Amino acid sequence: MTTATHDGAAGTDREQIEETLYRYASTIDTGDHESLRALLADDARAKYGARGWMEGADEVVSFIRDKSEEVGWQHHLLSIYHVDIDGDEATALTYHTSYQITRNRPDEAAMIVARYHDRLVRGYGRWLIREKRMEIGWRETRSGTSFL
Repeated sequence: MTTATHDGAAGTDREQIEETLYRYASTIDTGDHESLRALLADDARAKYGARGWMEGADEVVSFIRDKSEEVGWQHHLLSIYHVDIDGDEATALTYHTSYQITRNRPDEAAMIVARYHDRLVRGYGRWLIREKRMEIGWRETRSGTSFL
């Protein structure tokens, strides 16, 4: 099915879902919390690693804003492996590698390798993230000369 996305661009449901998931990561990387909030259903919930579930889109955005406060640079690299669509709902599996460098430790880069398990819903003419669960495989911190 080809429909218009929230920005007016045409694409299949799968392409629109992929765009939503990629934009989720890029809004976090750039600190664009307003655009991040627009990607989440109002009743969104999220679980990052061993942390408990966060309920509601505003709580999720607040958590991400707080966790990113000291980050000077970050980068998400995503590979969307599966998208399964059933009417106005979908699930997706995304492989995720991210790097973060904090302002107070510019000579260290934290790296996380994980999987995102997402549930999405079509709402307001676009695909929104209703649930995001991050399954962390491993983390490490790498040292070097100043990364920033």
